[in-house]
Amino acid sequence: MNTSLFHGQLVRLAAPNPETDAEALSRWQRDAEFLRLLDSDAARPLPVAQNKTDMEAIVARENSFAFMIRTLADDRVIGFIGLGRPQWTHGDAWLGIGLGDREYWGKGCGTDAMRVMLRFAFTELNLHRVSLGVFEYNPRAVRSYEKAGFVLEGRTRQDVRRDGRYWDSLWMGILREEWERQNPKSQDSRSKARTAG
Repeated sequence: MNTSLFHGQLVRLAAPNPETDAEALSRWQRDAEFLRLLDSDAARPLPVAQNKTDMEAIVARENSFAFMIRTLADDRVIGFIGLGRPQWTHGDAWLGIGLGDREYWGKGCGTDAMRVMLRFAFTELNLHRVSLGVFEYNPRAVRSYEKAGFVLEGRTRQDVRRDGRYWDSLWMGILREEWERQNPKSQDSRSKARTAG
């Protein structure tokens, strides 16, 4: 049995705590670059009370799997990750991630969190595929997603305008069999669990 379902090599996924995590989210939202990497909406910070209300709504949603990303070294909250809108009939869900603490950018924490989330998606939720969107102007995220096994599946041309220039939105996905080829030990443990039951 996998006792480290929510733990990676650098980070762990934890349940959101709106009382404490809303403050971190508001702090990250003061960084316009973080907001522009996260969303195509106009960048604007939200007050702690609004973030708390929004987080409470996300946590209460039945078909949403939202987590905070915490470092293993000091249990510091550095971002969030979640699967939303799962289509159970098709075995597909959309993934979103935001690494808010700049100190941890480019250090592998986002990739590690992504790998943990994919393990959760494919072994716990039994999904067939996971999809995500990313902006062309965020090559660091694209590389991180590729390291986790995502492949580019398409693009929407020039649909985001930033600083007077139009950029493409990129659409990426990973299938369970692709993830299993990268993680054969996870597949072996699933097979053993099925035969033991």
